[in-house]
Order: sequence, then structure tokens, then C-alpha cells
Amino acid sequence: MKALIATLALTVFSLPALADCTAANFAVDGFQASPNPREHKISLAGKLVNKCSAPAAAQIRIVAKDASGRVLGSEDGWPAGTSNIAPGQSVSFDLGPLFRFSPDMADFSVNIVGVRTW
Repeated sequence: MKALIATLALTVFSLPALADCTAANFAVDGFQASPNPREHKISLAGKLVNKCSAPAAAQIRIVAKDASGRVLGSEDGWPAGTSNIAPGQSVSFDLGPLFRFSPDMADFSVNIVGVRTW
């Protein structure tokens, strides 16, 4: 039993410290919604920036609402896929193709909803 506890302690303490890397350590820069009603498409693009001290990835959520605030759609995505983003680096994304375009879409929000390392 002591050997098991010692092994678990060594494993836990040898893991990289990810406590510093949270959703607050990521930022979305240049987010823009660009509807194309003629083609019934929308671009929801920006850059996800890693401000952590270690490589990591973040999951984002984009919510589309109409003018009254009613949610028309919500999609989650990992802009870097299953890759980590190096500290200080960014990756471009466009989650627009995940949405079914509606001419009622008037407001968009983007939030970071998760962080992990691959």
C-alpha cells in the first residue's frame, strides 16, 4: 500500500503544472461575423491566442442570437484541433460553416469554455 501511495505521489508531482493554464489565459482576437445572405453562409472568424506559459489548447463556443436575444444556434470547436498552441502563439478559426445561416442572426458571442493539453 505504501508503495502504491508513493508511486501515485511521484506521478502527480511529476506532471506538468497546468494550474496556470485556464480559460482566462486564452484570448480571442479579431473576432468578426460576416454574413453572406446571398449564399446562405456566414463566416465567424478570429484568432485564438495562448497566453499561458505552457503549450495548451482551448475550446471555444460561439452563440448566435436574434435581435431580441433569442438563441438561434450555438457551436463548440477546438481551433487547433488536437494540437497544442505554443505560448504566445495563435491559431485562426472560422466556425461559420458549423452554423445553419439565418437572416435573423443579429448578435454573436465567443467564449473560451475549456482548456486541455494533447
